[in-house]
Amino acid sequence: MARKASPVEQVVAIGIGAALFVVLGRFGSIPSGIPDTNIETTYALLALFAVLYGPLAGLLIGLIGHTIKDAISFGPWFSWIIASAVVGLIIGLAARKIDVRDGEFGKKDLIRFNLYQIIANAAAWFVVAPVLDIVIYAEPVNKVFTQGLVAGLSNIVTVAVLGSLLLAAYAKTRTKKGSLTREL
Repeated sequence: MARKASPVEQVVAIGIGAALFVVLGRFGSIPSGIPDTNIETTYALLALFAVLYGPLAGLLIGLIGHTIKDAISFGPWFSWIIASAVVGLIIGLAARKIDVRDGEFGKKDLIRFNLYQIIANAAAWFVVAPVLDIVIYAEPVNKVFTQGLVAGLSNIVTVAVLGSLLLAAYAKTRTKKGSLTREL
């Protein structure tokens, strides 16, 4: 079972995570060729923070980070802001099953993490973002589902590669549970 972060740790993590989301969103995005849709490295970082600090932190980092990123770019696009929050929330639920703080990130954890992130990205980008684009902004159906498909697939791959590497690297910095023994 994952160790629960203190409220102070969570607030700090949300602030740092949101700030890093903004920076990576502005400077770590790769154009996809589809209008207004990029390959985003920021979701790998969101996944790391969501696993470390849980669903509430994941939700707020996605919500706050994406809102600020949009506000300083072209203005808030709420359908995608909500989708980012959904990604953080769902991946954060994996925190209950994956505890990299104990220095472990084995094959089962890798598979579990990637199942969660695939579900999170599919729900957010194949359903939430396109549907809200239609409901809120009256965007054309073909356009938003194409954007959602490209965003979702690219985020799944980005999080699978970069997010998995970040979690594995983080786990290696931690002392494995039960590895310390007391000398008599």
